[in-house]
Amino acid sequence: MTSASATASPGPESSPDPVFEGVYGPFTITATDRREVLGYRLALFTVAIAQAALLTQWHWFGTAWLWPWLLPMAAGLGLALRWIHIYLRPLHRALQLFWLLGSAGFVALAVAAGTGAMASTLASDGRWIWAVGPFFAALAGIGFKEFFCFRRAEAIGVTLLLPVALLGHLTGLLDASATGTLLALEAALLLVLTLRKFPMPAAADVGDKSVFAYLEAQRQPSNA
Repeated sequence: MTSASATASPGPESSPDPVFEGVYGPFTITATDRREVLGYRLALFTVAIAQAALLTQWHWFGTAWLWPWLLPMAAGLGLALRWIHIYLRPLHRALQLFWLLGSAGFVALAVAAGTGAMASTLASDGRWIWAVGPFFAALAGIGFKEFFCFRRAEAIGVTLLLPVALLGHLTGLLDASATGTLLALEAALLLVLTLRKFPMPAAADVGDKSVFAYLEAQRQPSNA
């Protein structure tokens, strides 16, 4: 369903790019692939840092002037979803749509409540979670992809804690303190997840390019 690393095989010495043996044939990890992987990791790291900073500021200094942290969060998540490698195109497009809807929800919240009161309005009126929730659904989707591919405990933590915290607040099952604790734990796990990705080879995030090529060929109209 999602990207996973392929098994490497020795490539020809004349080729500067490593060669891997995929399910549907050999493929190479190119310089473009490596740049995209680095971009994905840096973008996700940006989201993690901005989210942690926003929650830290909220805890220690209150809800005023939190909105600037939403800008790198939105930009980082959008770029991460551009460069992420997911075999199923509909799933990829769905996550991008969630990001777009959630970002639009934040804009609507800023217009309705004012930038200085966004956090306090979101905390006091749970209905706004329906507007911004798709943004965090997209982030949880990345967490699921990372867990599916690499079986990292911190990834499943990101996947589960976000919806539990937001839905718990929306339904009133969690008070503000419990919601904040879950979000802080999720932010810490996301930071761990992103930091652990940087030493990984680029091929791990690229996945089996022969599968991408096969799926793309299946989408092309038949010449017969």
